Amino acid sequence: MTPPPATPSPVQVKICGINSAEALETAMAAGADLVGFVFYPPSPRNLSAAQASPLSFAAKGVKRVGLFVDPTDYDLGLVLDVVQLDVLQLHGSETPARVAEIRTFWRRFVPAMEVMKAVGVATRAEVAQAVADYGPVADRFLFDAKPPPDGTPGALPGGNARAFDWTIVAGQAVPRPWLLAGGLTPDNVAEAIGISGAPGVDVSSGVERARGVKDPALIRAFIAAAKGASPTTA
Repeated sequence: MTPPPATPSPVQVKICGINSAEALETAMAAGADLVGFVFYPPSPRNLSAAQASPLSFAAKGVKRVGLFVDPTDYDLGLVLDVVQLDVLQLHGSETPARVAEIRTFWRRFVPAMEVMKAVGVATRAEVAQAVADYGPVADRFLFDAKPPPDGTPGALPGGNARAFDWTIVAGQAVPRPWLLAGGLTPDNVAEAIGISGAPGVDVSSGVERARGVKDPALIRAFIAAAKGASPTTA
């Protein structure tokens, strides 16, 4: 008897820090669900609006995410005037009121626009507090490791290859879609999904051969490992 076809994994995968056509094409072909473009000048993955525009137009069948850190309205306008985005990822210290303001304003122009709040966490209480604070105003969450202490050379709000205790998000009631980030690689992503129960994962530095340079083989390996994992088993 022929076995039934395997059920596709429900795990969503976001490849962040896309800054080349090769990385974008690899991510799409390998089955990524979301691709991220970074608009934060200190990052080695930073893109100008002009650089990101052709990539956003070439992205098909994936959600296009723009990563911003404490952006002003002017910062957002410069990008959204020329770059097609589906999700605004806020990766700074934006307050719930600021998240709500950004979401309300840009939905006037792009009704389907989503806002994802990235939060650095180290305890279960911090996860619960973030959900309570931002749940009413954000469409998605990204739970990341806390950034290194101020003054650490090369430290960024995210993309530092820092992992955290995945058990602190396991079993948490999160009323929005969410992604797990922080120190994920092709070698540990399946374990991270099994422990955390994450319905989605986000990676940047874990699929790079050098800082800011994506490796197509690592992108393919990461997506394959994540899609082969289960949020309910290690």
